Amino acid sequence: MIRKILIANRGEIAIRVMRACREMDIASVAVYSEADKEALFVKYADESFCIGPPPAAASYLNIQKVVDTAKESGADAIHPGYGFLAENPKLARTCEEEGIKFIGPSSRVLERMGDKITARQKMIEVGMPVVPGTDECVSEFGPAKKIADKIGYPVIIKPSGGGGGIGMTVVEDPGELAEALRTTQAIASTTFGIPDIYIEKYLPHPRHIEFQILGDSLGNAIHLGERECSIQRRHQKLIEEAPSPAVTPAMRAEMGEKAAAAASYVGYEGAGTMEFLFSEGRFYFLEVNARVQVEHPVTEMVTGVDIVKEQIRIASGFPLSLKQEAVGVNGWSIECRINAEDPLDDFAPSPGKLKNYRSPGGTGIRVDSGVYAHYAIPPFYDPMISKLISWGRDRQEAIEKMQRALYEYVIAGVKTNIPFHLAVMENPRFVDGELDTGFIERETGLLNHMKRIKEKGYSLGERLSEPLLEKKRIAAIAAAVAATRMRRG
Repeated sequence: MIRKILIANRGEIAIRVMRACREMDIASVAVYSEADKEALFVKYADESFCIGPPPAAASYLNIQKVVDTAKESGADAIHPGYGFLAENPKLARTCEEEGIKFIGPSSRVLERMGDKITARQKMIEVGMPVVPGTDECVSEFGPAKKIADKIGYPVIIKPSGGGGGIGMTVVEDPGELAEALRTTQAIASTTFGIPDIYIEKYLPHPRHIEFQILGDSLGNAIHLGERECSIQRRHQKLIEEAPSPAVTPAMRAEMGEKAAAAASYVGYEGAGTMEFLFSEGRFYFLEVNARVQVEHPVTEMVTGVDIVKEQIRIASGFPLSLKQEAVGVNGWSIECRINAEDPLDDFAPSPGKLKNYRSPGGTGIRVDSGVYAHYAIPPFYDPMISKLISWGRDRQEAIEKMQRALYEYVIAGVKTNIPFHLAVMENPRFVDGELDTGFIERETGLLNHMKRIKEKGYSLGERLSEPLLEKKRIAAIAAAVAATRMRRG
């Protein structure tokens, strides 16, 4: 069994992994940048090491520093969390060379699945339905135009090595194709280090649905059902739920079986997701996310499976702790990503000091957070404050519990996207489960609804601050009266 794990990440996911370590009696090691020296995960870990200045490239993305710190601390494994180095085959390969266990797929699998064209080819081999498009990279206008003309506009151009929606460009007609090729290639080269791109048919109004998979080193693979991740802004997920309102039990069994079979076929080890677009009653493979996902808690809430503990067990060489027939879906769960940003100002980041902070609670509520009262959220990284998760016996109850928890959440000192989440929870289309990846752009009334929510006072935090505001108002009046008397005197 693994004895000590270095967590090569920060914020709430670092805390999440450390909690699993503490429950499993495994020592935890934090690495942090100078900007994160007061962060909760640094204090929570058994040991903590500063590895550089705030820019991620100089600290969290520095593979050699991360591995050297693991060796210095005596850690026998590295957990990458998500983002940063989670899907970087170089880190996995370096760990393999140094005799440190990388908690995730092998470098070989990461290389295959990280390249979207290769992943697409592997899925075709195993019989997975894919979006019509190219089976190899394209680089010149001529071949790209032939492909686009064949599959029909609109098309979407994607970086082969990309993820998180970065660099993807939708092309509505042939006149936009040449410029879109140049733009996507430039972004791919700059961001991912390789200019390779590919083309797929752009599906109108699709849902984004992913299946959680687990695979062990013995070739066993199972799925834990699906998650609906269609509420997105600029291809970034904001609200997720499990199960999906669109997926029937028969669909879940069929697609889950295919996802698990595909994981076994490529030799997948650890936790990950098979991502799909769902349009007009049909699934199309999108990509593999070879890591634990931000939204993994909703699956944990409805299945009772601790995904991070399973990752650690698998990395220690143990077989999966459960078989497919033991996996069931109980109730409904929703996750809202609570960010320090202003939804009324195009979601502009709002870093700063948390003057007050109190998490919601009660039956069916979980908060995965990496902050505390008076902590200063740094401006250098993703502005996520926490993940707020609700569970109910059905979808309606999960929505109601989420609304109540959002009302209870006390966050003072920075602006948050809580009004956005409340507006979505009250949106009739969302309540009816009528979702797709263009939901936010199409629901133009969300902005005005957010304004109304702000105007009427949307949270317990505002009520708790009313006495303080009243004291400040009285003090201001007294100061003004004193100033007037001095002028008269």
